[in-house]
Amino acid sequence: MTRRLSAIILCCILAVLPLTAQKRKNSAPDPKEKGLASISETTARAIVGFLASDELEGRESGLNGANVAGRYIASCLQMMGVQPLLPEGYFQEFSACAPERQVKGRFEVHRDSIAKLQQGLHRRINLRNVLAMIPGEHSDEYVVVGAHFDHLGTDRMLEGDKIYNGADDNASGVSAVLQIAKAFVESGKKPLRNIIFAFWDGEERGLLGSKHFTLECPFIGQIKAYLNFDMIGGNNRPEDPQYMVFFHTAAVPAFGRWLRSDIERYGLRLHPDCRSWDNPVSGSDNASFARCGIPILWYHTDAHPNYHKPGDHAEGLNWDKLTEITKASYLNAWNMANMEIFE
Repeated sequence: MTRRLSAIILCCILAVLPLTAQKRKNSAPDPKEKGLASISETTARAIVGFLASDELEGRESGLNGANVAGRYIASCLQMMGVQPLLPEGYFQEFSACAPERQVKGRFEVHRDSIAKLQQGLHRRINLRNVLAMIPGEHSDEYVVVGAHFDHLGTDRMLEGDKIYNGADDNASGVSAVLQIAKAFVESGKKPLRNIIFAFWDGEERGLLGSKHFTLECPFIGQIKAYLNFDMIGGNNRPEDPQYMVFFHTAAVPAFGRWLRSDIERYGLRLHPDCRSWDNPVSGSDNASFARCGIPILWYHTDAHPNYHKPGDHAEGLNWDKLTEITKASYLNAWNMANMEIFE
């Protein structure tokens, strides 16, 4: 090999090295997509399988099954390295009261309502939300991602299966929130806003957990959006297994645009029924936030024959849809947490 040829080869190598280094730099995984890659059906099955097991006896609020579920959720958050929202830890403990059972009336969490009920014969139940947070760059702005973890418990007088396992309602939603929390951790990127991950107790008794949170939250006016999950693994339309419902506050059309764009960009296997809602103050825990004027998003797969029945078991879920919804909603949450303005 001549010296001239050797010199040419050396020059070529030296010229390529910076390009190779630049290519290596450019091929570093995008933080958002790194988090997205962490979401899996395997994890969803593990979380739902535990929460909807017979051993938790239907997770009725105020009873042992719900307390075990709350402890499990807190342990998952701690293992991920997601810090508690409150100084005292992951649990926000509170009480609700209702008239004695022969008098018509629901459980209440407002302090004035409780004080009035306590003047007479009344029932009392102790509950606890599970709350965690990933701090953001803007310490004065928040978004909340939430799902209720309680269900209907058991009915010992039922013939046959006596446990309301609540796999779709709402172990499925809890699995999504936990996976989204993990995805943000895995992304390695600090969000622009604080992200609160909330797991509500007492939803089945009247949205008690989310009501208590919004009533007592000192920064309620600084919450920019709430993302809710309630039943995201059902098969309301067997002929269209990818069907799902996406409710959102009508005043923020960006929410619907985000979903449609991400489905196309990432090839998500979902057929969304997008429903804008002028005043979304019913349905699920989204109502507690909507009443405070906070824009909401709510993923749902509509009611099905096993809704609020003992037959709501894990084996009846559409796992592919549940996982795809979790991915889509993580991308929503990423925008909620990181976009300067959305409208």
